[in-house]
Amino acid sequence: MVFVWMAPVRNDPSSSVLGMAVSGRGRGGGYHPTISPEVQDRIRAWHDRTYADMIRSEPIEVTCLGVDLWVPPQVFAPPPMAPLLAQVVQQEVRSSDRVLDMGTGSGINAILAASRSSQVVAVDINPHAVECASRNAKANGVGDRVQCRASDVFDQVDGRFDMIIFDPPFRWYPPRDLLEASITDEGYAAMTRFMVQVQDYLTEGGRVLVNFGTSGDLDYLLYLIDSNGFAREVLSEVELVREDWTVNYYVYRLTPKA
Repeated sequence: MVFVWMAPVRNDPSSSVLGMAVSGRGRGGGYHPTISPEVQDRIRAWHDRTYADMIRSEPIEVTCLGVDLWVPPQVFAPPPMAPLLAQVVQQEVRSSDRVLDMGTGSGINAILAASRSSQVVAVDINPHAVECASRNAKANGVGDRVQCRASDVFDQVDGRFDMIIFDPPFRWYPPRDLLEASITDEGYAAMTRFMVQVQDYLTEGGRVLVNFGTSGDLDYLLYLIDSNGFAREVLSEVELVREDWTVNYYVYRLTPKA
């Protein structure tokens, strides 16, 4: 496995295939893959290997950008490409920001946000992740700056935020358990809800950071971004070469169009 880190860029992949793929979706409508059956098969094989590698019986300790994390078996640990989003979080969060970390997992992005902001809310649908993020925030000295709570997308979220961080599951299959739900979102239901609802939770001038890659249906995400009234900018990019397949990951900054 080879990681090639790229300089920040200002362009992103074309979404030209969407015209024939989004028929009947509408805002928050049903999902249909925009990618070829061959690529879908590759993604499925990639996903199954990833899930198998995630399964463990004991907690592990992980360090990411100087943050020490304790991660129990039921929670997704930060993967090797986690610094892509984490570094952007460090650069983008302002001291005056109220921050929401959607799908916090181990809490890495919430903790990094809390190194700059004193108002961070971290949510996850997985109760084990909520407990994990809270424990890690306290262990890293920002427990008083991070509120952790269980929420299915915005169900338990109140108020508006200057910065919302979203690192969604990349695949669209039904998850077999809460651990797998951290990497797959059946029919992209949660991601679609997020994109449809997120503007209601942004302050004026608020921004959204989204991490995604071509090991998922990137063109569908771009469709959701564009159709829900956001301008998008790629802040960072990484290329991963695994076996004979090259995958690209991107961090987008989204801002509501005027």
